[in-house]
Parts: sequence; structure tokens; C-alpha cells
Amino acid sequence: MSAAATAGPNSILLHRPTSAGPAVASSIRLPARASKVSCAAVAAPSSPHALTGAGERGVYNFAAGPATLPLSVLQKAQAELVDYRGSGMSIMEMSHRGKEFDAAIKKAEADLRALLAVPDTHEVLFLQGGATTQFAAVPLNLCAGASDPVDFVVSGSWSDKAFKEAKKYSAASVAWSGKDGKYTALPQFDAIKQNPEARFLHICSNETIHGVEFKDYPEPKNKSGILVADMSSNFCSKPVDVSRFGIIYAGAQKNVGPSGVTIAIVRKDLVGNAQPITPVMLDYKTHADNASLYNTPPCFAIYICGLVFEDLLAQGGLAEVEKKNQHKAGILYDTIDASGGYFICPVEKSVRSLMNVPFTLAKGADFEKQFIAEAAKEGMLQLKGHRSVGGVRASIYNAMPLSGVEKLVTFMKDFQARNP
Repeated sequence: MSAAATAGPNSILLHRPTSAGPAVASSIRLPARASKVSCAAVAAPSSPHALTGAGERGVYNFAAGPATLPLSVLQKAQAELVDYRGSGMSIMEMSHRGKEFDAAIKKAEADLRALLAVPDTHEVLFLQGGATTQFAAVPLNLCAGASDPVDFVVSGSWSDKAFKEAKKYSAASVAWSGKDGKYTALPQFDAIKQNPEARFLHICSNETIHGVEFKDYPEPKNKSGILVADMSSNFCSKPVDVSRFGIIYAGAQKNVGPSGVTIAIVRKDLVGNAQPITPVMLDYKTHADNASLYNTPPCFAIYICGLVFEDLLAQGGLAEVEKKNQHKAGILYDTIDASGGYFICPVEKSVRSLMNVPFTLAKGADFEKQFIAEAAKEGMLQLKGHRSVGGVRASIYNAMPLSGVEKLVTFMKDFQARNP
């Protein structure tokens, strides 16, 4: 297009620089109805759940994951989004090998180590692919081949998925299953039929769907003493003796960050023995040798995790966080148990989860739908149970404020009074 081009009555005149010199004008023809283009500030539509005082948001998000994050973390991320700490760049657009992100990932690791008292015997890895990818990575890294036996405690949907995936890369067997009891209980440890030749014993410390949680952990009876735990939905909700585990892995999107990053804590002597068929991105040595920077990591997700770790430390650490979680869960379970059977939690009381509280209404599925719909109108969202089990599920992770649980139990009592 000639530099002499001029804007017609229905065109926008653009200027693009050329390598040879001055800008060159380009004309884009618009239909006649677009002949007048104006820019004006448009007010955002008012939300039915506008932010209220005392730093609270207008809704309570009971989703199982991705889940609610601390408001203070979101606000800090918002403030730093465009210009990260004077760098002139967003952390989403800066190099993962630059000094700014290097400092962010190192601090995130240091704060996580402080929170969980991770010993020097263990690596901390920031990975991708979700906890589901670890269902394959664990046997690929710990088993010499597909004939190596491994033991699984199948306590719900997620440990069952882990078991089925491990069968592709090992001789996985079920040492105990809660399927016959509809995954509402956990085993007495002496009831777990462990194979002393197994390479590891695998558990899911908290089943997000069924709401069962280990309050203590079984001792592995295999020769190597390796216990592996999927801790996705109760990671950093309470203190854990990391030294008891060969591997802990967790998707971040429940308790410590957004979706996109998976954290693995791996005993160092278990790194470097992956099966030859192991993809490079599933080999723990790849990531341990490169400080979780073998390729571009999920930078923004790791940054948010770092902010969450700072927040948990500021609360006094995981012992204090656990007390808050016990109090919140206690209020909700007490309301269920005091309802005279109107609300029913099927999980054995001794193993009820502090994070995920499933329940049903004795009056049936139609009333459950009504309950969920009315709760949403009152600003309590994502209470629908998992599609595989139905009912209601309230996920009350670390970031769920006490006021959210208090509002939910008040609504439950009111709903029961209105619908006897």
C-alpha cells in the first residue's frame, strides 16, 4: 500500500514502522455502520455478590479444586501483576532463568521446607502434569521394571486411579480396599496385607471425593521402607513428619495455589533409578539436577504457591493452621450429626476429612438440588457433590474462612426448618 494512502470516511488509518525508515500508513476499510468509532470508559456491571467489608469477598467458594485462595494472596498478586517488584515486567512474562524468578522459586522452596520441616534428605520439586501424572511417575522411578511388586491401599477414587495406572509399569496389587464399604472407612493398619517384597506402599492421605482422611500413617513393611502418599487435598493443612515418606506428591490447586503446578517431595536416595522407558519429564533426576528448571516451569503458579506459603507461615505455621481446620470441620460435622438424620455424612467418624465434607439429605436427590440452588443464591457456591457420587460436598480448605462455614451451617439449619 502506498505511503500516500489517506483515510476514507469509513476507514481507520494505521501506521506501521518499516525497516527502511518512517512509518507507512495502512488503511483498513470498515463497513458503513462502523464509520464512527469511539472509546469510553464502561462501568463494570454490578455483581450480586459485591465485595463486603472486613476484607471478605461476597461469595464463599466450596469447590474441591481449583479452590478458594486467601484474599490477601490474590490482592498481593493483583498489586504485583503488571510490574513485579519494580522489574517493569509481570512475573508471567519474565524469563524463568532471570534473577527475579530465580529468587521467587528459591524462596517458595525455602518457605515450604520451613512449613513442613522438610529434611535435607529430601528433594523438593515443582512439576507439571497434576498429581495424576505422578500415578505413572512413581512406579517408573521406584520400580526396576513391570515385574516389581508394589502395594496400594485403595481408599477411594483417587487411590484406585493411582493403582490402575501403576499396573502399567509394575506388578501392582491391592493390599486393602474400601470399595465394598463404598469408601467410607480406612483400614486398621494390621489389616493391610503388605508384601514384604513390594517396592513401596502407596496411600492417598485424603480422598477428595469420598471425604476419608488418614489421621496417622501405616508403616511400610517392604524391605526399603518406602511409603508413598498422594497428599493433594490435605497438603499443608497440618504438620507431617516428612521423614516417614519416600515420596509425597500433591497437586497445588486444593490448598496451596492455582492449578498448573504439582509439588513432589522425594527422598534423595530414590532419585536416579528410573526405568529406561521413563520419559525425561517423568524422571525425578531430570528435575532434581536442574532445580525444577529443566524446561519452562509454571512460573505464575509457583509464584502464587510462594505467596500462600508466606501466608501460612504468618499464621504461625501448620500447627496453628490445623487447629483452625479442626474448628471449622467440627462446626460442620456437629451440625450434620445434630440434624436428627436430616443431613447424613456416611463417613466413619474417626476418619472424617477436615478438608472435604460429603453429605446427603435424607429427603432425597430433589431436595439436594434445591439445597444447592438456594445456597448458591445466598453466595455459597460449588456445593454439588462429585458427579460419581452425587449429594453435597463442602470443601473447606485452609483458605475457607470460618465465616464461610458459619454461614453454611446457619443456612443448613434454616433449610431444615423450612423443609421438614
